[in-house]
Amino acid sequence: MPSGAVPVGGVPSDPASFDAVLLAGGRARRLGGADKPAAKVGGRALIEWVAAAASGASRTIVVGPPRDVVPGAVRVREDPPAAGPVPALRAGLAEVRAPWVALLAADLPFLRPVHIAALLHAAGERDGAVLVDAEGREQWLAGCWRTSRLRDALAAYTGSSLRGVLGPLGPAEVALPAGERPPWYDCDTPEDLARADGLARRDVL
Repeated sequence: MPSGAVPVGGVPSDPASFDAVLLAGGRARRLGGADKPAAKVGGRALIEWVAAAASGASRTIVVGPPRDVVPGAVRVREDPPAAGPVPALRAGLAEVRAPWVALLAADLPFLRPVHIAALLHAAGERDGAVLVDAEGREQWLAGCWRTSRLRDALAAYTGSSLRGVLGPLGPAEVALPAGERPPWYDCDTPEDLARADGLARRDVL
């Protein structure tokens, strides 16, 4: 476990009220331009896995092209389309009403509600919390943030990287105990998808 990281534990009894912003745009070049969030893993679209992980959200905002796989979601589009994660965050954050927001990639098939709850719990009095992988690298598209502080940071930011806008907020780092499916596992290539599909199908057998 990376030094200083908070381990993922049980779900807190009083998780904070939050909305979820799912970034589901992008060009998916390494998947030949396919609609990555709609790709199936374990018989379920990637974006459906992520929406289920954020099922405790007051509202779910999907940023990307129109899709019908997340019933009840607020659908918005970054301007211009596929402009990158910072414009997508701006578009999604404009629809957030809750005091906390979960900012999530739409291609995380092993993200679960316990991970979202652990992020909210770890944030405590800080401005956010982010998952870190086994090497201690922050996974900026798997985090929870205090909405007001994120809005302020984004309003003052002129760059193009999520690290640039989120890093200065000083988030708590949340690590995963060894042996679990990594919730930060994303599906950027056909090989990633095939491996995730195999793992997901094994889990439901």
